[in-house]
Amino acid sequence: MRLRTRTLRTTGATACAVLLAATALAGCNRGSEGGAAASGKVGIDMPRTDTDFWTSYQSYVKKGVADGVVDALPLANSQNDVAKLVANVQTFTDQQAKAIVMAPQDTGAISSTLESLEEQKIPVISVDTRPDEGKVYMVVRADNRAYGRKSCEYLGEKLGGKGRVAELQGDLSSINGRDRSQAFASCMKEKYPDIKVHELPTNWDGKEASAKLQSLLAQHRDLDGIYMQAGGAFLQPTLALLEQKNLLKKAGSEGHIRIISNDGIPEELKAIREGKIDATLSQPADLYAKYALHYARAALQGKEFKPGPTDHGSEIIKIPGGLEDQLPAPLVTKENVDDEELWANQLEKAK
Repeated sequence: MRLRTRTLRTTGATACAVLLAATALAGCNRGSEGGAAASGKVGIDMPRTDTDFWTSYQSYVKKGVADGVVDALPLANSQNDVAKLVANVQTFTDQQAKAIVMAPQDTGAISSTLESLEEQKIPVISVDTRPDEGKVYMVVRADNRAYGRKSCEYLGEKLGGKGRVAELQGDLSSINGRDRSQAFASCMKEKYPDIKVHELPTNWDGKEASAKLQSLLAQHRDLDGIYMQAGGAFLQPTLALLEQKNLLKKAGSEGHIRIISNDGIPEELKAIREGKIDATLSQPADLYAKYALHYARAALQGKEFKPGPTDHGSEIIKIPGGLEDQLPAPLVTKENVDDEELWANQLEKAK
């Protein structure tokens, strides 16, 4: 993908368009097929393929590579292990990669690798997670604090501001887990102080989530709601446990436990249709892949971006180590679960 100019509403913006046409800079945050050709190999590391979300992301990445968006080295998989990610990055640089796409799950342990890549002038696109330290060309990510806040507001409203909620947290060494957890906690404290929240750290592990939820239910069978920070990891073990405990009641029936999730995978949408869960926030696996490759290509072309709205419904913001493109993540409920624009529905339709 390359950059194009667009009709803008101000004289300054028009000047920006002229500058784009003349120098192929991306200050106006637009994309097109014009501009300089991308040159160089791209190294792409998959963070894991043990959840439906990341499996879907990988399939979209492979499609983009097959379509020629970038010239990629063979895909690597760091399997949720930062040491493997570091080794994979070293392999990419040994193979003369000119840009790297990664999704570091331990966002605090990748800074030295990013420093090394900066010294080698190899731009980095970080997907889904924002490294705690280090320079990146672009982070492609949804607003994870919004995940926590929206999930809090949904449960708070549906429970009438009272009750008991289990929060299946992700890995708190990851900025995503921290952002969702902190936003959920602050929202609950501020807006719904009469809701008791049980925080259950899980390391994004479904078995650990199930075990901790089982222990909680042994003490508090009167659970009113559950917030799952990752449906791809937590959905099936959570539903299996509730069914085992005879607590999986259909939405609208007496005793139903309100459940909201984050990811938006096909299985979550199916569970909403069946009344097993109530809502999810659709994390756009398709757009993560699309714009990861888009920015990798742009980096190879020497494009530059600045904070502001994009032409794909997102907002680029300034972060300490560079820029972040915050992609939209819509709330999905029974009212819009069949929306054809949702990536999970497109995925199912393509099967």
